[in-house]
Amino acid sequence: MAAPTLDAVLTGLAQDEATGSLRVGKEGTVYYVRGRVSYVECAATPGVEELLGASGRISANGMRHARQEAGPGGDGGALLVDRGVLSRGELEFCMLSATLDAAFFLLASRTARTRFRQSDAHWLGIHWFFDVPGLLRECARRRARLERAWPSAELDARPVTPLRQIPGTHALLTRLQWELLLAADSTATPVELARRLGRPAYSTLLAVRELAAAGLVVTGETAALPKRTPKSPPTPPPTPAGEPGRSTSELPRVNGDATDVNLLLRLRDALEAL
Repeated sequence: MAAPTLDAVLTGLAQDEATGSLRVGKEGTVYYVRGRVSYVECAATPGVEELLGASGRISANGMRHARQEAGPGGDGGALLVDRGVLSRGELEFCMLSATLDAAFFLLASRTARTRFRQSDAHWLGIHWFFDVPGLLRECARRRARLERAWPSAELDARPVTPLRQIPGTHALLTRLQWELLLAADSTATPVELARRLGRPAYSTLLAVRELAAAGLVVTGETAALPKRTPKSPPTPPPTPAGEPGRSTSELPRVNGDATDVNLLLRLRDALEAL
């Protein structure tokens, strides 16, 4: 009997109104509260801690202390709000962004190994809810948007390489697209760039595909184009008689008989035809 898909496992826990955490192999964790998803972590995407750290709101050391102070089952998010690290609205938005980001990549996982821990909770607490059908629909919508931007997954795991010259005379970029072109070094993939910049991985992936559609990054098509070889200069025409640089030894020796006159006429005609 085939193992159930991750979608089916998530739906089943929602129907059971489960509370706890679903571990998905080594790739991530889904947190439930009475059948609704409260947070999702994915090893491939930056979480709330990384997003806040990259924004300069709090250091890694400060985040670690907040996590220790909140403890198991605590409300680390409320603690950060009380300390003025961010507002409650910013916390909710950050949780929303990180959850949608992680869910998109986690649901694309091929692993079927899952383990549920009853009553387990994330240290940041509960600051947003997602119903499972809505979460699945949002992930599907995001996949469709990626396909519309650039209908190929070739760039998703390939290092981003900007083209040296842009097509046309100008290009209109978003802030994220500009940041990506500046940060791209032909070694980092879109997800790696997202971590460097402290940006959601999905938004970074979408921006890279849009850059590909605009012809601003190297794709499989541009990489396969043949390189242009410089054309050799054309052979210069022979220099007419009497011009500088022409040796008189190259000209035929003639005299005044009819044969030589005919030769001179043919030579004149040939020179006029040049």
